[in-house]
Amino acid sequence: MRFDDKYWYRPDLTVTTGLLLPLSWLFSVIASLRRTFYKFNLIKTHRFNIPVIVVGNITAGGTGKTPCVIALANFLKANGYSPGVVTRGYGGKECSIPFAVNADTSADDAGDEAVLIARNTNCPLVVCVSRVAAADMLIREFPDCNVIISDDGLQHYALSRDVEIIVIDGTRKFGNGRMLPAGPLREPISRLKQADFVVVNGGMPDIDEVMTIVNNDLISLSADENNDSAALKMKKIHAVAGIGNPSKFFNILRGYGYDIIEHAFPDHYRFTESDLNFGDDLPIVMTEKDAVKCEKFADERMWYLPASATFSGQFLQNVSRKLKEINRVSTVN
Repeated sequence: MRFDDKYWYRPDLTVTTGLLLPLSWLFSVIASLRRTFYKFNLIKTHRFNIPVIVVGNITAGGTGKTPCVIALANFLKANGYSPGVVTRGYGGKECSIPFAVNADTSADDAGDEAVLIARNTNCPLVVCVSRVAAADMLIREFPDCNVIISDDGLQHYALSRDVEIIVIDGTRKFGNGRMLPAGPLREPISRLKQADFVVVNGGMPDIDEVMTIVNNDLISLSADENNDSAALKMKKIHAVAGIGNPSKFFNILRGYGYDIIEHAFPDHYRFTESDLNFGDDLPIVMTEKDAVKCEKFADERMWYLPASATFSGQFLQNVSRKLKEINRVSTVN
């Protein structure tokens, strides 16, 4: 069992989380001071001349930010905007100098999420540890870009933002409600009140904006055309997930009727061919995020499950409306 499932996502206080509480209190104080320093410009924030949308979360681990970013970027493109995306490039090389990413960029260089976004949106995308440096390059190199989407980076306060979207995992929610490292929280739950939109992946009471992850048929990593993925339901398969919440992926496969052998890896794990050598010829099914890292050694055993996000209510339309209000204010000023 992973550390987060064993300690963070259980209601009772364990010996381990109890011992970590002093560090959590210290983390909370530092996080609060940091927000205050940026709020009163004691630490410089950088504002750009086009709107910036930040999609992030207040917990460590995956909540569904990347599918949200992809859906938002594609919606804005379909409605007359020219969005660009900036991201840190988790899982790639340490990117202290910004560089542009496209569908052919290696996930080893840019990180799995960056490549996944580039392939699913065809938007300009720049990776850098500094979201400010990434945004600056995006505007210089892609002058048609008229809105920036930051994938993650809610706590990257050096980048000023016009719209904040916080994504919550509707199943795991906020775990034990404690700050890192005793719990999963990067910021207190009260931080939700400051966001423009709160989107819940899977739904929660009293939250209007619900995001649902839709999965399609399995796709083979080694074939141009889809093989008969339905045949896989008749046999045992290896299920591979190097994401923030592997159990969610495993449960989806079980819900589809697959008989799975679980293989959970750390988030953004860099797979090698030997990692998927399980000593048999059973099919291997992984997430689309993991697939971009396994293409270079893929064989006929390997499949991935593509996913996309849909939203209830008027979330995407409301974001577009917010952008129009921002543009009107900018024009007046």
